[in-house]
Amino acid sequence: MNLHIIEHPLVQHKLTLLRKKETSTMKFRELLEEIAMLMGYEVTRDLPLAYEQIETPLQTMESATIAGKKVVVVPILRAGLGLVDGLLKLIPSARVGHIGLYRDEETCKPVFYYYKMPEHKERLVILTDPMLATGGSACDAITRLKKDGFSNIRLMCLVASPEGVKAVRDNHPDVDIYTAALDQGLNDKNYILPGLGDAGDRIFGTK
Repeated sequence: MNLHIIEHPLVQHKLTLLRKKETSTMKFRELLEEIAMLMGYEVTRDLPLAYEQIETPLQTMESATIAGKKVVVVPILRAGLGLVDGLLKLIPSARVGHIGLYRDEETCKPVFYYYKMPEHKERLVILTDPMLATGGSACDAITRLKKDGFSNIRLMCLVASPEGVKAVRDNHPDVDIYTAALDQGLNDKNYILPGLGDAGDRIFGTK
């Protein structure tokens, strides 16, 4: 199974605060940064290690370091930006890519209006989007990353719907999904229920 629900008590507590409609924009951003850091521990749990010889104040020892090229954090614009700062506090050396896309109303095909990624295709990509609703944007973003040569991709979201999880599994079974909650489903406007509203609007204070 490629779905990982992060049930750590601190993650669940902060998610409850994020869900509350009375939570202010400022508080929402703060909580989002905190929960991103906590989730980041789980997303990066199995990063490969190498060992180097170092000097402590008392003696020489072999000590662990992250092996190979570091992580690249890739938000799906715009809401995905809300998870970036927390991950960068956890992994300050991470590179940051950006994916901006929307779906053409007539053709229903994805239109990429911005795509910028670092080099080194062997990097672990953490693709961020707070809401995995229909899964359309996530699937399109993953397809674009694979086309560009990235193969080690993990999707990190706050809240997921069963429909969104199924879409990613069907189209990209090799991509692990990390979420704080699997909610009940979508309403007729494709909003996640019970969800937390429009994450982008709540992050940026827009309607």
